[in-house]
Amino acid sequence: MSKSDGSIPLNKNIKEPVFLDNKPKDGCGIVGVISKESVAYDIRYSLRVLQHRGQESAGIAVFNKGIKCCKGMGLVYEAISKEQMNELEGNVGIGHVRYSTAGSSTFENSQPVVVKTDVGEIALAHNGEIVNADALRKGLQKKGWAFATTTDSEIIIRLLANEISTTGDVIKAIKSLMGKLVGSYSLVVLIEDRLVAVRDSFAFKPLCIGKFKNGYMVSSESVVFDTLGGTFMRDLKPGEIVELMGDSIRSTMTSSPKNHAHCMFEWVYFARPDSVIEGRLVYDVRREIGKTLAKEHPVDADVVIPVPDSGRAHALGYYEGSGIPYGEGLMKNRYIERTFIMPQQEDREMSVVLKLNPIQPVVDGKRVVLADDSIVRGTTMRKIVQLLRNAGAKEVHVRIGSPPIRAPCYFGIDMKTRDQFAATDRTVEQIAELITADTLGYISLEGLIKAIGRPSKDLCLGCLTGEYPIRIPGEKVRFQKQIDVF
Repeated sequence: MSKSDGSIPLNKNIKEPVFLDNKPKDGCGIVGVISKESVAYDIRYSLRVLQHRGQESAGIAVFNKGIKCCKGMGLVYEAISKEQMNELEGNVGIGHVRYSTAGSSTFENSQPVVVKTDVGEIALAHNGEIVNADALRKGLQKKGWAFATTTDSEIIIRLLANEISTTGDVIKAIKSLMGKLVGSYSLVVLIEDRLVAVRDSFAFKPLCIGKFKNGYMVSSESVVFDTLGGTFMRDLKPGEIVELMGDSIRSTMTSSPKNHAHCMFEWVYFARPDSVIEGRLVYDVRREIGKTLAKEHPVDADVVIPVPDSGRAHALGYYEGSGIPYGEGLMKNRYIERTFIMPQQEDREMSVVLKLNPIQPVVDGKRVVLADDSIVRGTTMRKIVQLLRNAGAKEVHVRIGSPPIRAPCYFGIDMKTRDQFAATDRTVEQIAELITADTLGYISLEGLIKAIGRPSKDLCLGCLTGEYPIRIPGEKVRFQKQIDVF
């Protein structure tokens, strides 16, 4: 039974997930498709390709004499069944996979968000986080506005609807909206049968355009185009608005700062290795990170192994840079859900054992280099080190493909408070002791920037340096000499 807003409620299992690891989690993945043929299955396939960007909920919205939206909790195949797909006929649509960084993990907060307005129906999918969302919400509530969710995405779509109603022009409305939003956002928007993609002026989150079959696509990552037999065209520019039509695309540029702020974690961890982000194949960047780690933190060892799957390219690069043999020393159980609910503490303690198992002959009696992309809290890495020691590893030397995380992220990664970081008030040697490693080596900031291949002034490095590209109360803005007093 369809709801009045066009959405079809499916799985409403509203539980807060406890993740099997404590890796940084990104906000989500988005996709938009316009074609001469029905697009629902293309969107569903695209979302499965982007599943690594969010596993809490998924949704699809298409236009066909009105917007029809189907969404639910869980992975794509759980949230959107094949039976519901039959209700999603239409030649233009958008899709979303979510990991919550603003707003709790509930069905009501799943996307796309759909609203009815006096200018027609609008659906929106958002990747990022709006820094001034609370201030915007409070200001609108004082004017009598009511909100159905706790997400910043609903604030965006309601402001957009108001701007369209006021200006009568979609592009002018989006430009006006962008002037009100502070933070990170890549958007795909259905305004009746019009498909529009938007990237914020700092270009925090990736968004790219592809050509396929009888139309165009826009996606968080280029790998979607590869999978669907399409062709990658280009990334959206910072501050660009693109309208995708059946046989062409129309670009409108808004003002953009001199320096941009691409999230460095896209190359280090978030994006799939086979995606191209801002002209760099992610796999190549991660191999280069591993080579740099071998140069900056050499060690006498017998085998280099990755934490699967995130550390695989880093480990391969370390092998290439050091000559130490590469081995698969940890086997990953791929059938443990990323959002597995573990209500008891003892279940949580078992999480790493359930997910990873050492291959004993690879590590027994060996001096092991263990490569991974990042350490946040350190609890998971400690358990992995202990797994290797229990399997007979003589030494464990941990090498990490990002510098220590020391500051919160305000732009769409769930790292919000300093007290959760292993690196807070600890030296590298103290972190090594915390995770029970013989030695610990992080890539240097300079080494990371060189491996990514973009100037530091065009990267967001706030979680590493504590200096942010956008003014945050109580935090330091990059290029700023001192913190403002608030």
